[in-house]
Amino acid sequence: MNDKISHDFPAPGEPLAPAHASAETLALLTRRRSTPAIELSEPGPDASQVEHLLGIAARVPDHGKLAPWRFILFEDDARASFGTILGKVWAVKNPDSTTDQTRFEQQRFQRAPLVIAVISTVTEQHKVPLWEQELSAGAVCQNLLIAASAMGFGAQWLTEWYAYDPDIKDALGLRSGERIAGFVYIGTATQDVMERPRPRAHVGRWKA
Repeated sequence: MNDKISHDFPAPGEPLAPAHASAETLALLTRRRSTPAIELSEPGPDASQVEHLLGIAARVPDHGKLAPWRFILFEDDARASFGTILGKVWAVKNPDSTTDQTRFEQQRFQRAPLVIAVISTVTEQHKVPLWEQELSAGAVCQNLLIAASAMGFGAQWLTEWYAYDPDIKDALGLRSGERIAGFVYIGTATQDVMERPRPRAHVGRWKA
């Protein structure tokens, strides 16, 4: 991490303000919208921005300070290389698949210049419940989406079939108990996205 980025993050023990009033942040959160991966293109984040993204991603609630997640990055030729694995696994498990369908699977990671796999790495038999550890990995994915947007990039958090396939997990070197929280696709949006209908939240208030 270069000096500029390292200075952006507080040092352990540094006093921090309990709040950071920011109209820009509220506006971003109010209007944040995922960009479909198919609508992402070059350029993606540079090396400095990627490090900054990952640093921000890690600043999530983490009961027990377990850091129950890790990252696998797919950039440049690694996207096509892993796509070869996706295509082979897909073809074996879908023998009736057409050539075009298999090719589509091979090219999934080439939809965006950067794909970040967020791996949930829970510590079993720990006083911190597994559910809380898994929620922390989900918060990492959301932080990536927000940070990418703030940097001027489009992003989408996806799982799709390959997040749950045991052969893909083996190819990624996932250990026992590890799961894929999601693949976060990041790049430059090729067009604006339309707002979608939002479900109305169910809100209740406890009355004493």
